[in-house]
Amino acid sequence: MKYFTSRVASDAAKTAGITLVLALTFTRGIATSADHWPQWRGAAQNGVAEGVEFPSKWTTEKGVLWKSSVPGTGGSTPVVSEETAYITAGNEGKNLLVAYDLSNGSTRWSVSIGNDKGGKHKKGSGSNPSAVIDGQHIFAYYRSGDLACINKTGEIVWHINLQDKFGEDTLWWDLGSSPTITNDSVVVAVMQTGPSYLIAFDKKTGDQKWKTDRMVGAPQEAAQSYSTPVVVEQNGEEWIAVMGADHLTLNRASDGKEIGRLGGFNPEQNAYFRSISSPVASGEIIICPYARGATITAVNMQQLAAGKGEEAIAWVRDDLGSDVPTPASLEGRAYVVGDGRTSRGLITCIEAKTGKTIWEVQLPKSRISYSSSPLIAADHLYVTNEKGTTYVIGPLSSESPELISENPIDDDADFTVASPVPVAESLLLRSKRNLYRIAGE
Repeated sequence: MKYFTSRVASDAAKTAGITLVLALTFTRGIATSADHWPQWRGAAQNGVAEGVEFPSKWTTEKGVLWKSSVPGTGGSTPVVSEETAYITAGNEGKNLLVAYDLSNGSTRWSVSIGNDKGGKHKKGSGSNPSAVIDGQHIFAYYRSGDLACINKTGEIVWHINLQDKFGEDTLWWDLGSSPTITNDSVVVAVMQTGPSYLIAFDKKTGDQKWKTDRMVGAPQEAAQSYSTPVVVEQNGEEWIAVMGADHLTLNRASDGKEIGRLGGFNPEQNAYFRSISSPVASGEIIICPYARGATITAVNMQQLAAGKGEEAIAWVRDDLGSDVPTPASLEGRAYVVGDGRTSRGLITCIEAKTGKTIWEVQLPKSRISYSSSPLIAADHLYVTNEKGTTYVIGPLSSESPELISENPIDDDADFTVASPVPVAESLLLRSKRNLYRIAGE
């Protein structure tokens, strides 16, 4: 199936500004507030923060409230709730979930959850997936297959190992897919060379609610995905969008039933089209980076669920992409971080419905790449490179946003892969060795 034939040309026309002040909302039963960041890309999984003021400039000497060392290794983005940040890490052969006091960076508690399998890739570890928070519980998932529910005092409520139950991990590299949550379940996607599936567990008990096979016939490494499922509200119910193994699938969250599938993302059957960047939703449109950063495809989820197949494709770009960073999305626009050899550091704002370019900003040219995903906060875009330097672009409501500042940290060891996180109009940033809370100059 070959549909990567059309190309949306860059559109120099400017559109009206947007307002980025967000009201207090409730997303899939999760209360969102200025100090609540319950999963890797935020409550709506779109990389958008609440609040109207965030730091736009800091240095290694000024603007850092505190810095705390993190144990062992890990690449997970922090999650935040009730003045506490949570990270996963591997240390001394154990998987850890660590809770930090946001007021001063001290460790509240640390709990061990199975044995750390370590990492294969220079950017990887056994603790790349981010935890997810719901109510009084935190759910953590590791390369070892361990999945656990922990309460906010650090006690394990339930603990299972997916690989013990359903087969060993066959990924060539390190697990990167974070769990996500629906109204009543924690959901994990396993996409690999071998048994692949989407599975949901009861948040309270850990009992399996449903399991749906996801064997789609992608060749070799292309069958492997490190992306995270996205929960979307459509037609008054929760759907789960999963991108990887050359396919986009839609499943009903209540029972796991597949309600839509689109293949053709790898028409030449390239054996090495593993996917890392996750999709991002904008209304009915879901935007899917693929092909190692060579393409972006937008799909109308309503039309796909209605069985329209390729006709559900809204647009395709074969001149734009993102291999590792997941785009951010707000008010009909998506923000893409280029990380290819020729596109590294190119920030592109596109119209979600059409794929047309609204504006571009080129960050300073460098050999340093980007593995973290962008954050939209208070009319600015925050983009962090693998040395931990964060670039601030804005105002996003202007016709021509510009690079405002370039902000280093004092730990520039390779590789920073965690994304910046908002907390009460400050930022959390996890580097290779440290966790920072940044208030700005």
